[in-house]
Amino acid sequence: MHPLAAGRKTPVANCSLCRAQPHPPADCPCLPEGRWCHGFHAATLDQDRIQQWWGSNPKLGVGVSCGRAGLVVVDIDAHPVQPPTRDRILPGIPIADHIDLTGLANGFHTLGVLAALRGSPSPAEDTSTLRVRTPSGGLHVWYRVGDARRWQSSVGSSPGRALAWQVDIRAQGSYIVAPGTATQRGVYTPLGAVREPAALPLWLAQELERTGHLPAPNIPAPRPVPPRARQAVLAAGGGGEEHVLASVLAPVEACGQVPEGAGFSDTLNRAAYTLGGLVAAGRIPREEAEEALLRAATAARPGQERRIAQIIRSGLLAGLSRPLHGNGRRS
Repeated sequence: MHPLAAGRKTPVANCSLCRAQPHPPADCPCLPEGRWCHGFHAATLDQDRIQQWWGSNPKLGVGVSCGRAGLVVVDIDAHPVQPPTRDRILPGIPIADHIDLTGLANGFHTLGVLAALRGSPSPAEDTSTLRVRTPSGGLHVWYRVGDARRWQSSVGSSPGRALAWQVDIRAQGSYIVAPGTATQRGVYTPLGAVREPAALPLWLAQELERTGHLPAPNIPAPRPVPPRARQAVLAAGGGGEEHVLASVLAPVEACGQVPEGAGFSDTLNRAAYTLGGLVAAGRIPREEAEEALLRAATAARPGQERRIAQIIRSGLLAGLSRPLHGNGRRS
C-alpha cells in the first residue's frame, strides 16, 4: 500500500528534492529510506513504515499497487457521455448496425453485454469477491491473480488494448483506491459481506488475453530508462547527458501517478521534441530515443500504444529539425 493525498484519489506529492531534480523512481534515494515519493512505486507492507506514514498523517488515503499485490481490478465507470462508435464498445466483437443500442449508457451495460455473450454473470454482480462502490457511482471489482502472468492495465476508451467501453483494467503499472478511503467526493464503500478478492474468473482471463492485456512473450517488462539508452548518452557527452535523459523522461513517467488530467499528450510531445533535438545533435541515437520514449509512455498510459506512437513520431520529427547542443541551445 502507499499513501494518497488527503481528500483525493491521487498519490501524495513527491518531496521537494524529487520535484526539483526529476529522476526515474528506480533511482530515487527516498524509497530505500522509507519516504513515499513516486506514488505506487513506494508501496510497501512493512508495518513500521505503514505506522510511520499513517500514524502521523491519519487523513491520508490508501492506494494499493495492483501489480505488486497480484491484483486485477475491473474499474467500471458510469460517466454520462455519448457512447463511441460500435467498434469501440466491445473491442474485437463487431456489433451490427441493425442491433438497437438504445439505453446503452455506461460500463455496467457494456460489461453486462460482454458477460452475457460468454454465458457468464457480470463481474458487477459477482458477490463472491470484493466489490467497492466509488464516489462517482462506479464500481471496483477486485480479483487476485493465481499464477505468474503479468496482466497489463488499460483504459476502456482506448482504441488499442481495452476490454469494454467505460471499463478500465487496473493491473501492472497502476494502483487502486482501497475501500474506506475518503475523498472530497465521498467514501470508497465495500458492497456486501465479502472483503477478500476472489480468483480471476477463467472466462474473464480469456477475454483479457484476447484484448491484449498480456505482454507479448518476446517483449521485456517496461523500464523507465533502458540501460542502452543511458550508455549511449554517456558515450555522447558524459554523465551530464544521462541526467538530461532522465530529466526529459521524468515528467512523462510522473503522468503514470495520475489516472487522468495530467496533460499527458503535451508532456509526451515536449519530451519527444527535446529528444529529437538531442538526436539531431548527435548526442543520442534515434533508435534509443524512440525506445526510451515508448517505454516511459506505455508505462504511464498502458493500452494507448497507437496514440503514443503518433505523438512520439510527431515530436521527434519536429525536434530533429532543431538540434539541441550541449549548451542547451538549438541550431
